[in-house]
Amino acid sequence: MSKITPFLWFDGRAEEAMNFYLSVFRDGKVINTSRKDGKLFHATFEVAGQRLMVLNAEPLFKFNESVSFFVNCEGQDEVDYYWNRLVEGGEESRCGWLKDKFGLSWQIIPSALMRLMGDADPQKSKAVFDAMLKMRKIVIADLQKAYDGKAAA
Repeated sequence: MSKITPFLWFDGRAEEAMNFYLSVFRDGKVINTSRKDGKLFHATFEVAGQRLMVLNAEPLFKFNESVSFFVNCEGQDEVDYYWNRLVEGGEESRCGWLKDKFGLSWQIIPSALMRLMGDADPQKSKAVFDAMLKMRKIVIADLQKAYDGKAAA
């Protein structure tokens, strides 16, 4: 078990959130749960190899963009899948960021973005960065076009 586990405070929707994340990340599992008056109080579960803890509590605190979960995607199919599933009932932002229906921020980022932006040629890196700034969901083909100097994304 990792020494550090994200602990997420939900205002009465922890079980719904846990079940949603378990449905999005197909390899998930519930580790343990505790209930209070029949309602989920606390749970630990795992998705994509990451343990998370959730708590049902009073609506005192809200999530904000200063903390997000970064999902590293291998290709456009993965980007599309995670983007489309996690944004359901939530809202799109810019540069691969979104908020899910619980207000939790996610970054859905293809590994190609980091590779192309990390190019030794500063003009190519900048072209990719500038293309990314115009996007909501990251589109790898448009990043590649910017990198190749063929078209602005």
